[in-house]
Amino acid sequence: MSTSGIRSVKGLDVTSAFNAHQRQWFAELSERSVGGEPIAIVNADAPHEIFRAMDIPYVVVQWWSSVISAKQQAAGCLEALRGAGYPDNNEQYNALGLGEALSMRRGGAGPWGGLPQPSILSGIVTTDGSSKVLQAWSHETGAPCFLFESTVDGRHSIETEWWDSLPWEWGRLVEPARLDLMVAELKELIGLLERTFDRQFSMTRLEEVMALANEQLEYYRKTRDLVATTVPAPVSVVDTMPATMVPQWHRGSVWGRDAAKALFEEVQARADAGTAACPGEQIRLMWLGRGLWASMGLYQYFEREYGAVFVWSMYLALAADGYLRYGEDPLRTLAARFVPLIEVLRMPTWSSSWHAKEATLHQIDGAISLGEEDYFSVRRLESQGVPVLRINANNVDQSTWSEQALITQISQFIEERVRPAAERRRGGWT
Repeated sequence: MSTSGIRSVKGLDVTSAFNAHQRQWFAELSERSVGGEPIAIVNADAPHEIFRAMDIPYVVVQWWSSVISAKQQAAGCLEALRGAGYPDNNEQYNALGLGEALSMRRGGAGPWGGLPQPSILSGIVTTDGSSKVLQAWSHETGAPCFLFESTVDGRHSIETEWWDSLPWEWGRLVEPARLDLMVAELKELIGLLERTFDRQFSMTRLEEVMALANEQLEYYRKTRDLVATTVPAPVSVVDTMPATMVPQWHRGSVWGRDAAKALFEEVQARADAGTAACPGEQIRLMWLGRGLWASMGLYQYFEREYGAVFVWSMYLALAADGYLRYGEDPLRTLAARFVPLIEVLRMPTWSSSWHAKEATLHQIDGAISLGEEDYFSVRRLESQGVPVLRINANNVDQSTWSEQALITQISQFIEERVRPAAERRRGGWT
């Protein structure tokens, strides 16, 4: 059986409401762009709070890539990249927006009318490829590109169980020199935005944005804890991935805070009522890596066939643990939000400890890792009895996977490794 062409069935009202809001917001943003207002195109790891504080609307590259993928347009964007002489087999998730811009030059049609022309691009140099994508985008459009340096912790001994202390004790956990560099770069970005777009930066406004962002993230933490500890799970990643991702890119706004609250309240109501994503839940799974936006229905296939529910993804989990920061100096606190972000997701000691903690908290029986460089996390999970299936594929490049192949691989993994281990651990199903 294939899930091709079958859309996922959302269980939450807020998921549809958020998607409708996002479409309306994007239409208004496009109108503002046509009217001459500057639009920023930023990576997920860029400090969005600066743009929000300065009232410069922005679109997140990875969110737009998810839209392109969900609309089944990723292949055309990759083809446009290849036709313009750019790689189509590297950094695909980050490069789809550039591919769409190139495609539209040739008469193609992007989702929702296409991405507006950028007035500035920004991101952190996490990989050579990610920075080259933004630089190529800048070259093709003429928009300036502001890149933040990516730094690494040089200490031999660092704290690995960081999730409870990092929000308040970031000054102890993150090297001062790394914070100093990002603060200097934040000031440089502010100066560039003020000069280029005739905006005035306000530290008071940034404080307001940071406070709203923390309120929003606190609701994500409560939602994550609720999903983790409720059996059967009230929701799956089919809802939590989009219901987290959309408001996250409005982080620091009243709407973003209220959306996170609405998500928590609806999940709480489902948990209180005993409403489950899969009433016959028998297996709880993690999805390590980026969302499979072109085939969200695939996650629910395994609910029907095996009672196997994907209860964990990085989207809600990272929002719960990775972004909360409290401090008196807004710029330095903001720097502390982004300096260690790559460690949280990728650094062996930070990420592997976190994945192990999250697996225990969510009562995970097995994990599927798609396209991740996660050797240490896999080793750590399997050492505590959580089998992991590694799939070498790119989430938006369907030349690297097919729905049927994924169904076959994951089904075999569940039947041969996950279900027997879960049954032994729980003493059989009741």
